[in-house]
Amino acid sequence: MSGIGTAGVPSSPLPIVAISPPDIARRHLANWGRIQADNVRVTRRETFEDGFQAQRHLLIAYERAERHDGETLIEGLPKSTLREFNCKLSFVPAGHRFYGWQRPRVLTRATYIYIDLPDRLFDRGSGLACPALSPRLFFFDQAVWDTALKLKAEVGNSDPWSREYADALSHVLMHELFRLERTTPAAARPVRGGLPAWQQKRVVEFIEEHLAEEISLAALAELVDLSLYHFARAFTQSFGAPPHRYHMARRMDRAKGLLQKPALSVTQIGARIGFRETSSFTRAFRKFTGLTPTEYRRHRED
Repeated sequence: MSGIGTAGVPSSPLPIVAISPPDIARRHLANWGRIQADNVRVTRRETFEDGFQAQRHLLIAYERAERHDGETLIEGLPKSTLREFNCKLSFVPAGHRFYGWQRPRVLTRATYIYIDLPDRLFDRGSGLACPALSPRLFFFDQAVWDTALKLKAEVGNSDPWSREYADALSHVLMHELFRLERTTPAAARPVRGGLPAWQQKRVVEFIEEHLAEEISLAALAELVDLSLYHFARAFTQSFGAPPHRYHMARRMDRAKGLLQKPALSVTQIGARIGFRETSSFTRAFRKFTGLTPTEYRRHRED
């Protein structure tokens, strides 16, 4: 696909994500100084592109995003052709290039959050060195997601305290990103004896695209042309969990995102992630979170 320009984007003194064609999306931009939020709603199911590169951090919260075709790239990571990334996040550190194109299956809804806080702000006087923030593509973290939605909700808020609240949220968001960097399990980094990066990418994308289905160990092993024993051992070394448990954990992550949508019942959510019986979904969810889906939903609403 060709590069994209900046014509037609909302007026802003700072660089923001360029969308092409610009009239394919409605955008509502809020500027609170050191942080901005850009609520985007795509209005037509036509191929579009988005791109960004600037000396400011970019966090993308995809509320609704499914595509027939397309790819997404963040500099420093392999490109992804993931077809469904509802309730996913992506993080583009300052200076990194972000680019994507897609032929949408649904009308995309996303929020771009731009952060201009310097990293050194957080180690002043503490004696603790802040880790460099890594690019992240299509991940989910509940704390980051919740803060992003709070910022989205402030767009258009005329309350005089909104600016101060958004500024406070920007500090919280940066601390959460640093926490995520510090606590990323070793399994998420390259491991000697684990799967090479290209095999990890292929397996993860396959699991994401078939999240609501039963996936056999043989199918995953065949995907990267390995024996069952070698694949199971290498997968566990790479991801810190056996394939079945990883798959189930990703289903529960998807359920957490869907539980934030009041219009969906627990039964509907269970069916969306592959559970025929609500009781089975409830047992699995409680095993992973310590709460039933209803309790989790109520807790998030408190």
